[in-house]
Amino acid sequence: MIFNKDTAEKTAELLLQINAIKLNPGNPFTWASGWKSPIYCDNRLILSFPAIRNYVRDEFAKNIEKQFGKPDVIAGVATGAIGIGMLVAESLGLPFVYVRPEAKKHGRLNQVEGFLQKGQNVVVVEDLISTGNSSLLAVEALRAAGANIKGMAAIFTYGFDVADQNFKNANIDLLTLSNYQNLLNLAVAKKYITEKEEQTLREWNVSPSTWNV
Repeated sequence: MIFNKDTAEKTAELLLQINAIKLNPGNPFTWASGWKSPIYCDNRLILSFPAIRNYVRDEFAKNIEKQFGKPDVIAGVATGAIGIGMLVAESLGLPFVYVRPEAKKHGRLNQVEGFLQKGQNVVVVEDLISTGNSSLLAVEALRAAGANIKGMAAIFTYGFDVADQNFKNANIDLLTLSNYQNLLNLAVAKKYITEKEEQTLREWNVSPSTWNV
């Protein structure tokens, strides 16, 4: 679910402007999973544009507090959400931790990096949601460390049914600045794509694991 429609439209436009989201139905990308995709999203680019990263930071900070209440800690999911998560924590005047994909093999063997006390309320910040699996592994690690997860806030979600089910099964509320539906609506309105390309993008979203050109 998006925080609100105005933010969703504005965020989508900004991501398209800086090519954080690229739409290429005629020459699809290949994801690490092997899926063919007419869209590629790299929200790390946001950090290179001060005005846009400040907008994302401020929208996160405002809406996290409104929707989840002010938590004790902000947690970023490594590596894509470390930078923006830290900015959000700074804006809210809160401690920050980040979660590795797996525990380190040496030293203190940490998976959660930073100071986190058992029982603290945590909101997790993520840059992108596809199936939700990697994001929810971070939630599991935080819960194992004793955290109380208030919810997750992400910049963008592809809106896959499998992700919705995964978050429901994990009993985690997910709210995003923007999503696939708002992105396509904006892309058509601003003529980033044609109506024919929009149809291709919508077909992909229904069954991304089996879609082909």
